Amino acid sequence: MDTSVTPQEASAIAAIRGKHALVVDDSAAQRLVLAKNLERWGYHVVQAASGDAALQLCETTRFDLIVSDWMMPGMNGLDFCRAFRARAQDRYSYFILLTSKNDKSAVAEGLNVGADDFLSKPVSTPELRARIFAGERLLAMERQVKARNDELHAALRKLQALYDAVDRDLMEARKLQQSLIRDRFHDFGGSQLSLMLHSSGHVGGDMVGTFPINAQRVGIYSLDVSGHGVAAALLGARIGGMFGGAQSQNIALSRNHMTGQMDAVAPHDVAARMNTLMLQEIDTEAYLTIAYADLDLSTGRLSMVQAGHPHPVIQRRDGGVEYLGEGGLPIGLLEEAEYSSFEAELRPGDRLFLYSDGITECANAAGDEFGESGLSDLFTELRKLRGLSFLDALKWGLAQWSGRDEFGDDISGALLEFSAYRPSAPPKQRYYRGQPMND
Repeated sequence: MDTSVTPQEASAIAAIRGKHALVVDDSAAQRLVLAKNLERWGYHVVQAASGDAALQLCETTRFDLIVSDWMMPGMNGLDFCRAFRARAQDRYSYFILLTSKNDKSAVAEGLNVGADDFLSKPVSTPELRARIFAGERLLAMERQVKARNDELHAALRKLQALYDAVDRDLMEARKLQQSLIRDRFHDFGGSQLSLMLHSSGHVGGDMVGTFPINAQRVGIYSLDVSGHGVAAALLGARIGGMFGGAQSQNIALSRNHMTGQMDAVAPHDVAARMNTLMLQEIDTEAYLTIAYADLDLSTGRLSMVQAGHPHPVIQRRDGGVEYLGEGGLPIGLLEEAEYSSFEAELRPGDRLFLYSDGITECANAAGDEFGESGLSDLFTELRKLRGLSFLDALKWGLAQWSGRDEFGDDISGALLEFSAYRPSAPPKQRYYRGQPMND
């Protein structure tokens, strides 16, 4: 029998050099013949005389190729193959069964338990060599796929580590965003303001707040930046910051050149200022909506602007709900956009609510939006609740409506509950012997 090795075969042998094979046969002569051929083709060969002995060897050594006789005393080749495949393995082994059986049912049985190929006895050396080289090609592809999978798993682990780091940063960003609302509750000498900010993700583009205009007037705003995430949050924080800090830097105030004092800018001019700033100084494709109110705490007079934001709500003392405004254009879309102020009046016992569209556009499982009618019903249902308790109950009502705890959009709101203004009492006049004393 000619078993010489061609140059092409020698190259193939070099490619598989160092790999391990297991030969299993109860015939020592048959094992020797198979082992000599496999060694000549570049394998390190281990021999076993039975399936039981072969299985024990597999506990300590990883084999790339297993050639096993089918018919053996004790554990036969079929049972050995079944037991071998049942073991947990981190790499694949190519399994060839040697058999004198030629019927199709026997071949099917061998395939079912995990054999990869069959050779009829007596074994033809060229055929054995061809089958082994075919198996090597499959093993090479399996190793390549496994290496790629290992690379992918390593890349996924790195991505997960990066995601975890980003997630931690976003959690800190959420805390920072919440800290921009220094106080969720404000008492203005009788009237009270409660604030709510809940992002749909870690951070969002909604912002609510208040600032003093003078001793008797306050500004209240609710704004919503388009989009979600970090970019929207940063822009929302920047715009919200325009209403805070020093009065000279507040976009809603301007210095009176006659008196030198800070005066309130009309709400529609505030919107126009913001629109100019967005289009000329802030390089972004985002836009925002806002509802801004200038409230006189002593009279209840409201001067407001609505720029694409949901209609502000007034709930009267008797429970009636009114929606204000006519919509208006968002901020940052059109240079020629014009805005107009409108007036309203609060009476003791009334309350004003400025909010983002995450509330009215909150959808349930059927896709229906909560809407202004849902908000009106909720105001009626919760009319006896006040302040932060009302806002928490409103958020709970939305969760019940949507059927989930996390909302698809940011939700925020500013609830002003108006009462009779109680300015600080002036110091009492002191007298001595019936005559007023001057301090």
